[in-house]
Amino acid sequence: MSSRRNDRTWLIPLLLVAGAAAALWYYRFNVAGQPAEPPPAEPVTEVAEERRPPGPIHPLEPLQPGGHGERELVPLPSLSDSDAWFRLELVNLFGNYLDELLVDDLLIERVVATIDNLPRNHVSERMRPVGRLSTNLVADAAGDDEFILNVANYERYTGLVDMLAYAGLDEVEDAYRRYYPLLQETYVALGYPNGYFNDRVIEVIDHLLTAPQVNEPIRLVRPRVLYEYADPKIEALSSGQKLLIRMGATNAGRVKDALADLRARISQD
Repeated sequence: MSSRRNDRTWLIPLLLVAGAAAALWYYRFNVAGQPAEPPPAEPVTEVAEERRPPGPIHPLEPLQPGGHGERELVPLPSLSDSDAWFRLELVNLFGNYLDELLVDDLLIERVVATIDNLPRNHVSERMRPVGRLSTNLVADAAGDDEFILNVANYERYTGLVDMLAYAGLDEVEDAYRRYYPLLQETYVALGYPNGYFNDRVIEVIDHLLTAPQVNEPIRLVRPRVLYEYADPKIEALSSGQKLLIRMGATNAGRVKDALADLRARISQD
């Protein structure tokens, strides 16, 4: 099997367009036809940083303009002019299907913000980089105001798996390094003046790798509009870990393998 079809690489973009995919999967956990009420618009406030030694823990060398393999890299545009460039890069990596899902503006800003929020309880819908797909979550009534997540939901990810599997690991890493200066600029502007985006990416990977495996059936409740996990320990997990659970154990295992592969390439361990 060629490297462009290695099934261990399909969710490596979770840390590139993965912020996009993760936001999409979180958004699609709504009940059919009843989107969640969007949060009120409010200014982004600075996020307090933990004390850490000066300099990045995992320094990353960006790709520099000039010849690189078969490509001639030109200087990156400014962040404000990067949407068309970044969109083209992602579509070239993951296929034309992604072009139908991406939003039109602030792509890099949305990807960075989504990745940063995966270890937290909420991924804001207004910062998601992708739109909504046509299929909806399927839950079967189980009595006593409980539902069971139908295993058919795992098949909803087939299109995304195929799309993300299209990209090879080498190409994804190159794109990440190529656009890293803009990703880093965005991360600083997000409220981390002394932070390093690659360090945060590795923190997020490490967090996702600790997501527990939940055996089926997965029980849900619906106290309001949205479904929630019936087990309060699962519901208390981060948005990133919960999305791994609702993908099913098999897909979650493939995701973790892929993330571990990416981590080995971009870390200084």
